[in-house]
Order: sequence, then C-alpha cells, then structure tokens
Amino acid sequence: MAQGGGRIDATVDPVVRTTDLTRRFGAFTAVSGVSLEVRAGAVLGVVGPSGSGKTTTIRMVMGSLRPTSGDVTVLGERPRSFRRQTRERIGYMPQQFILYPDLTVRENVDFVASLYGLFIARRRRRTRAVLELLNLWPIRDRQARDLSGGERRRLELACALVHEPSLLVLDEPTAGVDPILRRTIWDEIHRLRDDGVTSIVTTQYVTEAEECDAVAIISGGRLVALAPPAELRRRALGGEAIEVETEATFDAGLLTDTPEVHRVRQTSLRTFEAIVDDAGSGTPIVVDAVGDRGGTVTSIRELTPTFEEVFAQLVESSDAVAEAPLERGG
Repeated sequence: MAQGGGRIDATVDPVVRTTDLTRRFGAFTAVSGVSLEVRAGAVLGVVGPSGSGKTTTIRMVMGSLRPTSGDVTVLGERPRSFRRQTRERIGYMPQQFILYPDLTVRENVDFVASLYGLFIARRRRRTRAVLELLNLWPIRDRQARDLSGGERRRLELACALVHEPSLLVLDEPTAGVDPILRRTIWDEIHRLRDDGVTSIVTTQYVTEAEECDAVAIISGGRLVALAPPAELRRRALGGEAIEVETEATFDAGLLTDTPEVHRVRQTSLRTFEAIVDDAGSGTPIVVDAVGDRGGTVTSIRELTPTFEEVFAQLVESSDAVAEAPLERGG
C-alpha cells in the first residue's frame, strides 16, 4: 500500500508495474486499461503504430503525465513522487529530447552527466565511452545545432546512457537512424541487459520485437498482447506451422480430423500448410496421416511467420473480440 511521500512498500521486482493505466484527453481516450509488468534485467519492447498510445504510456511511467485512472510504480515508487536517488537510477530518452544547441556534442553529454552527480574523472571517461559507442566521438566538438537528425538521435541516446542507469526507458531510439546504427543500438541494449539493466523500448518497427525478451503490442490505446516473441507467434497462429510437399496431388482437407492438426490450408496441388501443437511432435503425425490417405511426403519444414504477420493477426483478433458485444447487441 502507499506510504508517505508516494513510496510503495514493495520490492523492486517487478521494476515497472502498471495496473489498469488509463489516460484521457477530454473525450479522447489515448490509453485504456493497460496492465503490465517488467521484470529486472529484461528488455520489454512496446510495439505499435504511430498514435497507438506508446508514448503516452511511457510518459505516465516516467511521471511527466498523470494517469486519468489506474496506477503505476517504478523501482518501488510512484513516478510523481520519485526521490532523487531513484531518478538517478533511470535513463530516459523521450521522443522529443531537448538538447542545448550552443553546446558541442561532448559538452551536452558532459553537462547531463554532471546533473547526475558524476565527478569529473568518471564524467570524462563515461562521456568518451558513450560517444565512441555511438560513433559521435569524431564530431565531439560540433555544436548540437549543426547535427543531422540521425546524429541528434544518437546524442540523445548518449545522454540517456552516460550515467549507467539500472533502468533504461527509450522512446523510439532507432527512429531516423540507418540500419547499421540501429544494429549497434540493439547490441548495446543487449549488452546492458547482460549486465542486469532493465530496458523498456518503444518502436514502430515491428521487426524489432525479435530483439526483446517480451513484447507489449499496443493498438488504439489498448494492450493487445504481452508475451515473449515466440509465444506471440504461437498465439497468432494457434500453434506452430509446417509446410508439406507431396509426391503427387494430395487433398489436404483429408487431414482435418487428424489429432494435433488444428487446421490446414492448400497452397498448391502438391503443397499445403498445417497448424499443429508442436512442429517437432506434429511432423511425424502429419507424415503418417498423409501416408494413411494414400499420399507420400517428399519434404516438410517448419514455417516461421514474420512479426508483421503476427502483429497484424493479433491486432485483427483483438479488434474482433472488442467489437463482438456491439455486434451481438445489434
């Protein structure tokens, strides 16, 4: 329960917890009933299109926006009542970061490091380390006003990393950067995770879900799904997919009553896709079932849907469930 000053009498695991988090702007609901937990040392990806409610959710987690209803705790405290020591454990890169245009790249990072209380020797060491990591060291003496969009984004990330936080919250860190730098950023997030740092990363790039330990899919302000990437694939498909090729023409519809086969889809006269509980155990069952019905399997392989397909299927299914009561009501 709440203690004086907004403290929560709880352990720091989960590092972040939201409960029925909702934010309205007048009659518009930007975020509706989002409940999730982020465990220590994990990378949570918050995935959704522009305008889906990702940034609004992050702003409530960081305390810059008050929820209309619901609750959020970060590192055991409510964000609006963070102690200084707690804020110093968090690295935050908002979508709109304010740099000092008259300061150089190095001076911007050094200044942020000083705000977090880093003494001069460590401050210089950490400033150089993050600038080298993000390939900004060669332009360390360039003023921030003269940077390109991608260089500004890298500088913003450097400012979030310089004090070595235990919780890193990054709102669209890879937006507007090239694929090589995007890879570098994710490699650094993974390295930090291996050192025990917890990260929350929002992204419009659905494929980046693969980089995360767990993925929260947000659409229309609602939490559509929250699970590891592999589980989201299973949920979208209803199991695991295999592609089967037969020696001669074969009617896949003959397999609809086969145990462990949830559904089949004919893709050509000699090929079909089957959804099974488990690809490993389901493969021999499908091979035997084809043989029992007069066919011969010549090849079989597991299919891995793209995360774009997974995202689209989960959002579509969620929308159908949300609209169902209205349809029943006429």
